Parts: sequence; C-alpha cells; structure tokens
Amino acid sequence: MKNTRSFLAAIGAAFVLTLAAFAGDPTGTWKWTVEGRNGPREATAKLELRDGALSGSVSGRNGDTAIGDATFKDDAIAFTVKREFNGNSFVIKYDGKLDGDNITGTIERPNRDGGTTKVDWKATRAK
Repeated sequence: MKNTRSFLAAIGAAFVLTLAAFAGDPTGTWKWTVEGRNGPREATAKLELRDGALSGSVSGRNGDTAIGDATFKDDAIAFTVKREFNGNSFVIKYDGKLDGDNITGTIERPNRDGGTTKVDWKATRAK
C-alpha cells in the first residue's frame, strides 16, 4: 500500500511538471498596429516572464514606458501602461490570451469625452 501511494504521488508530480512545461511564455517582442489620429502606426511591447512575474515596456511616441499591474496566469495576460499627454496622465489597460505566437484581446483607453474606448488587440511575437 505504501509503495502504491508513493508511486501515485510520483506520477502526480510528473503530471504537474509536464503541464508546467507546456504552459505559454509571453517573453519576447510583440508587434501590433494601432489606429492613431494620423492613421495606423506600429506598436511594440517587450515582455519578460521571470519567476512568475511579468515585466516589460510598451513603445510610444515619446519612447518606451514600463508596464504596471502585470499578471500572467493560464495564458491570460493583463497589464497597464501609464502615459502623459499635455500634462495629463492616463492609464491604458491591456488584456489578452496568449496562443503560441499571438496575443488576442482588448485595449481599453480613455477617450476625449471622459469615458473609455475598447479596441481589439492582436499582437504577434516578432521572430
């Protein structure tokens, strides 16, 4: 009986480790197109998952901005980017699902009317 329990525990541990090996990893450079006032432009995020913590930056007109409130679990990714424009700061929220070399989700950002606008987000990992 003791050998059976030990054997089952070993199989369970191997199964958990196998699942972890197949979990996605968002580490890399991601590119997508953003619709701007002057037409579409390419945006870039550089993400790194280390010891379960997600960090990185997103490009913008004034350079790269660090991401905040970042989470990654079960291939679901979420983070925020705090920007400033004309002395006003605002937060853009990114949510998505990692599937191989694609992240598909939404970006929520403030609009001119004081509300928020959600747009579809599809980023592709640069190779």
